[in-house]
Amino acid sequence: MSMTLTDLVVPNAIVPALKVNNKKQAIQELAARAAELTGQNERAILEILLQREKLGSTAVGNGVAIPHGKLAKLGRLFGLFARLERGIDFEALDGQPVDLIFLLLAPEAAGADHLKALARVARLLRDPEVARKLRDSRDADALYAVLAMPAASSAA
Repeated sequence: MSMTLTDLVVPNAIVPALKVNNKKQAIQELAARAAELTGQNERAILEILLQREKLGSTAVGNGVAIPHGKLAKLGRLFGLFARLERGIDFEALDGQPVDLIFLLLAPEAAGADHLKALARVARLLRDPEVARKLRDSRDADALYAVLAMPAASSAA
């Protein structure tokens, strides 16, 4: 199976230059955008994401974070990608500021699909070539094109 993220993220779920000053603000902005696109309750999304962060940062290293959570009323996996205008502290284990964020929401009953999607996102965004292309892309179309590319090195 080729590794693209287009089944998780739609072109209008891409934020090419998010201006935020900290982790909480980033999560709030993404929760608001996700609520708009999914029709779900913004507060519910925000609380699920913040609860998950309390367990430990969702920053996976190399400037990438994958905040995620499960929502009871969500019909299918939903992804939202944001490239930050400048890196922020996301309490990453490697201490690197985060500038690429992929928000992943899953239906409560998603089970293994949620974990598979998380692993796929992490693999793709940890690919140094993919991350570089995302950082070099300036608009939503270019970012979507990178996410839609099957990553050669992540043949799972």
